[in-house]
Amino acid sequence: MRYVALFILALIFWMLITFRITLSNIIVGSVAAILCSVIFAPYYFHGVHKFLQPHRYYWFCIYLFFFIIACVKANFDVAYRVLHPAMPIRPGIVKVKTTLKSEFAKTLLANSITMTPGTITVDIINDDFYIHWIYVKSEDPEVYTKMITGKFEKYIKRFAE
Repeated sequence: MRYVALFILALIFWMLITFRITLSNIIVGSVAAILCSVIFAPYYFHGVHKFLQPHRYYWFCIYLFFFIIACVKANFDVAYRVLHPAMPIRPGIVKVKTTLKSEFAKTLLANSITMTPGTITVDIINDDFYIHWIYVKSEDPEVYTKMITGKFEKYIKRFAE
C-alpha cells in the first residue's frame, strides 16, 4: 500500500511540475514515480491508511487557510519593521515545546514556522524547538509558544498524526 501511495504522490508532483498532460509526459512521469516508489517507499509512509481518510484532507485545507493568513500577517509585520525608520526589532532565540509526537508532524510544524516570515526554526531536540524570532514579544514560554505555533500545531495534530 505504501508503494501505491508514494506512486500516486510522485505522479501528481510530476504532473504539477511539468504542467503538461500528454501521453509521453504521463508515461515518463509514471516511470519516474515507479522508480521513486521502489527505491523510497520502504523508508517512508508508515501508516499509509491515514492517506485514505477523507477527514484528514478537510483538516489539511483548514490548516492551509490559517497558514496563508499567518504568512500574510507576518509579511506585513516584517515589511513594517524593515521600512520603519527606527527598525523596531528585538531578535532572540526562544525555546518552544511541542505536543506533536510523529516526526512528520514535527517537520511540518518546523517548516511552517520557518516559512512564516520573521521566524526560523534553528534546531529541534526531542519535543523542543529552538526558534529565532525577529521580535521577541514576551518572556513567558507559554505566551510565546502560543504566539509562534499558533493554530499550526492544533491543525497539524488533526491531519498529520
